[in-house]
Parts: sequence; C-alpha cells; structure tokens
Amino acid sequence: MRWIPIFMFLCVSIFAPLAVEAQIVSTDSTVIDTDSLRREFDKGPYFGLYKDNYFIFGTAVGQKPTDKNTNVKFQISVSQRLTKSTLPWGTYLYLFYTQKCFWNVCEESFPMTDLNFNPGVGLAKPLFVKDRFIGKLMMVVEHESNGRDGDDSRSWNRITFGSNIMIDPNFMVYGKVWIPIVDGENNRDILDYCGIYQIGTSVMSPNRKFGASVNLVKRRGWNLSYNTTIEFSYRFNNNQNQYLFMQYYNGYGEGLLEYKQFHSELRVGIVIKPPLFSDY
Repeated sequence: MRWIPIFMFLCVSIFAPLAVEAQIVSTDSTVIDTDSLRREFDKGPYFGLYKDNYFIFGTAVGQKPTDKNTNVKFQISVSQRLTKSTLPWGTYLYLFYTQKCFWNVCEESFPMTDLNFNPGVGLAKPLFVKDRFIGKLMMVVEHESNGRDGDDSRSWNRITFGSNIMIDPNFMVYGKVWIPIVDGENNRDILDYCGIYQIGTSVMSPNRKFGASVNLVKRRGWNLSYNTTIEFSYRFNNNQNQYLFMQYYNGYGEGLLEYKQFHSELRVGIVIKPPLFSDY
C-alpha cells in the first residue's frame, strides 16, 4: 500500500504536461484578455494541477543528520472543474485533492510515517481588470486528516476564503483565511500550531526560469508567530513545467501527526508547477 502514493506521483509527473496544454498557459509577459480567457474556461470540464506537485529529500537544519530526521516529502495536488459554464457571480465549481506524505527512506523497511489527505470542493472566480486577467478568488470547504485511528488520529475541517492577485505576469501576492471546524479529539489545539490564516508572495524571472516564494502561516495568538516556507525553483527545460526545487520549512504543523513538534527542514528535489501560478 505504501507504493500507491508513489504511483500517483509518477502518473501526475507523466501526464501533467498534457493537462497543462489544456489549460491557460502564459510563458511570457503577454497579457491574456478577458474574452479569450473566458473561452478557455468555458471549453469544458478539465483535469489539472492545483498546488505544487513535488518530490524532495532533505534533513533537519542545525542538527546532525540521522535516519530519524532525514526523509522524503512529496505532495500530489490536482483539481477538476465540475461546471461547464459560470455559476452566479461568474464562478466555477471545482473538486480539489491534495495528498502530502513524509517517507523515512533512511530507516529499515522505508516507513511512511505520516500521510495527510486533503480533499475539498469549492468555487473559483477569475478576476479581470480592464480586460486583463489578474488572478482569482476562491471559497473552498476542506477536510484534512491523516487517516489513522486511536491516539494517532488527526483531523479538522475548514471553510477557506482566498485570493491570488497577479501584480504583473511575474509577481503574485496571495492570502487565505479560514473558519475552522475542529472535530479531531486528539488535535483540539491545532490552531495554535497550524494557524488561522496565511499570506505570501511569489516571483518569477522574466524568462520564467527562476522562481521564489515565501509563505507565512500565522499561528493562533497575539504574538508574531508564523510557520514559514521559503522555496526556490529553476526550470531546466523551456518546453517543460518541471523545475529543480528547494524548500525550507520552519515552524510547526508541517505534518498532522507531529503538528506540535517544531521542525526546521531543508529539502531539495523536483517540482511540477501549475500554469500561471501555484496555489498554497
């Protein structure tokens, strides 16, 4: 069973370029006008990438690498548009699924120590200003759990409200806030570690070869406590959407099982990015 997530990741890796061709792709600074973008959205339901899909390996920062603190982290994230044309207020209905895994490949038997499942359904509204596409608004009902029972069970639900705004074709800011519904008996304090909102920004070089992003998740409380993710990417082939990838995570809540434990992790690997911009 531990090979199922790997198989899914490989499938996404193989078919992602085909999915991207069916979506709205902009590899330069050309502006996408309103009518052409709406036609692309209205062509029919399509499968595509949602968040970044990556496979990375690394270890803890500031500690001696061991088989316990060195692992593989990978994420699979896809979306399916469910409506052919717009719903009220110019929105589209989507089905989302994201799965994140921590795989201790340095330990005997290669155990997958934490699997996080994150399905959701919600509305996305493309934003246009003066006949230019500048981003989108989203409202999503999400569930996240680790699929375990007993003392290791972790789960919560949330209604999220988010926005991605393209300041220009190579610079984006985004934010997300949520109404939490914590139903897990063993993670009643999850907001103290996994946060109450997030903000961030991402930038691409003019030739879209180099990218960087910073994502901050505010933990509950009045102090300035954030879970921080910093990412860098380099596209090694202009005809692909695959990038060399480095991710640094600092904070709590990286995975559900050990959401109360502080982690400072640096990992490198490969990422497959959605067209235009990534969701977080």
